[in-house]
Amino acid sequence: MGNSVPEITLNDGVTLPAIGLGTYTLKGNQGVNSIQNAIDEIGYRLIDSAYNYENEGTVGEAVRRSSVPREHLRITSKLPGRYQEYEKAVTTIEESLYRANLDYYDLYLIHWPNPKQDHYVEAWQALIDAKKRGLIRSIGVCNFLPEHIERLEKETGVKPSVNQIELHPFFNQAQQRKWHKENDIKTQSWSPLARANEVLENNIIQQIANNHNKSISQVILRWHYQLEAIVIPKSSSPVRQLENISIFDFNLDEAEMSLISGLTRSDGRLKNQDPAIYEEF
Repeated sequence: MGNSVPEITLNDGVTLPAIGLGTYTLKGNQGVNSIQNAIDEIGYRLIDSAYNYENEGTVGEAVRRSSVPREHLRITSKLPGRYQEYEKAVTTIEESLYRANLDYYDLYLIHWPNPKQDHYVEAWQALIDAKKRGLIRSIGVCNFLPEHIERLEKETGVKPSVNQIELHPFFNQAQQRKWHKENDIKTQSWSPLARANEVLENNIIQQIANNHNKSISQVILRWHYQLEAIVIPKSSSPVRQLENISIFDFNLDEAEMSLISGLTRSDGRLKNQDPAIYEEF
């Protein structure tokens, strides 16, 4: 199954599968079993974590128990807002690796820009230096607006490979995605299914799903893929894990894509987390 997932090449040459496994709330032995099953039995090769999820150890243990060689996996973690000052960021990246008992992360992201604190440029420099040390293969950001990214590149000469943003049918991020494409930065979607039953009960998407004999979740994830967004749905259920990754045997036509994109709302953010003002620690 893993070989059927397309690979996306980032601006630094690192490749990521087009779909990965989100792990928020997956912890302890149950979490290890769930992640290991996703790798060994379902075929996931991209695993998304974060320092603030407090499960980097769980992810690392799943990687060690897995039968898949480490070099075939892509493991992500993220720097929290409270450690964006340079020295703290360097230590936190090291701590992330110690927690997971890994030699390197394939992708490491700044979780939020926290512009009021104004430390995100020095945090970015810490990621750049960690990459030079071989601790990280590719560096990126989450929830950064274009002006934040432009400042990173202007002050360090390095732009992110990925920006992980809130993206789902109720918040399609058309302008941000267009800017990413123009600047050779890959879009990655968090909360791709909107963390809500509302989207899974939407009549428009249900009709499209019926047309393709697919589930609503599969149609939404396929929509993300056709938007050229890397998607990381979270599930602990083997049935749902398999369903989520099985989206590469059908296509949505232009009209169907437009119908789903047309569900977007000006107030579509799930928790009103506007990166221009939201602070995450």
